[in-house]
Amino acid sequence: MVNLSVELAGVTLKNPVIPASGTFGYGREFAQVYDLDILGSFSFKGTTAQPRFGNPQPRIAEAPGGMLNAVGLQNPGIDRVIEEELPSIARLFHGPVIANIGGNTVDEYAENCRKLNGCESVGLIEVNISCPNVHCGGKNFGSDPRSAAEVTRAVKAASEKPVFMKLSPNVTDIAKIARACADAGADGLCLINTLLGMRIDLKRRRPLLANRTGGLSGPAVFPVALRMVWDVYEAVDLPIIGCGGVSSAEDVCEMMLAGASAVEVGAANLRDPAACKTIIERLPGVCEALGAERISDLTGGAHHA
Repeated sequence: MVNLSVELAGVTLKNPVIPASGTFGYGREFAQVYDLDILGSFSFKGTTAQPRFGNPQPRIAEAPGGMLNAVGLQNPGIDRVIEEELPSIARLFHGPVIANIGGNTVDEYAENCRKLNGCESVGLIEVNISCPNVHCGGKNFGSDPRSAAEVTRAVKAASEKPVFMKLSPNVTDIAKIARACADAGADGLCLINTLLGMRIDLKRRRPLLANRTGGLSGPAVFPVALRMVWDVYEAVDLPIIGCGGVSSAEDVCEMMLAGASAVEVGAANLRDPAACKTIIERLPGVCEALGAERISDLTGGAHHA
């Protein structure tokens, strides 16, 4: 029997498979398809201080090998999530969940994390630093090492739970951002967020998305995500959650060999609601074929081959 358990900053998961934030909502719809307790964890919908209605429609578009989204962090706000969504999640999933947090200011990030301290079901906090910094002309926090470090220090000071910084791939050197977060005290890293892209409607000669640009996800981004996980694993000594285009048990193992300790599955959930279930069921066989008795032994294995 293959041991599928993994550890993230002291939090033990029964397996490394985690539905990614924004692709799994709060789990209710997927609980109608399979028992959520088979999951290692799941990262619930990105949450901000105030309710957000998101970007105007259309905000989803198809792309070769994936999809573009410009949903805009639509969510009911942190207070309502804590009061209504977390109790609902606790009835569906009995392991530690991951709270994905966004913000437009450093103080907003910190306050959101502080409010989650008393939430027993939250095991980790995933901090989305791809959000625009309103005090720096809309430039994303994750595109500048100093801003990334500032958010990291603030959320670490506010949070009693392990903090994983979710990194943007839309930078020149992601390892530089990762080192800034590590030096500022991050407990771990999650990468990558979506790649910036766009499509144009030929008939209207206008962008397909009302927001003009959106985040590209799906199998097309997997090689990019894999390379960035590899680079960050070599740059910092922190646990990594690998994310980006993962669609199969083989992808999970490949991501772990590149340096990930656990893996998030995103767009695959939208194409096939049972994607994570299928991946988990197939993981033992793939590990056996690789000669791995413990899946955690795969982490970083390709660096030492």
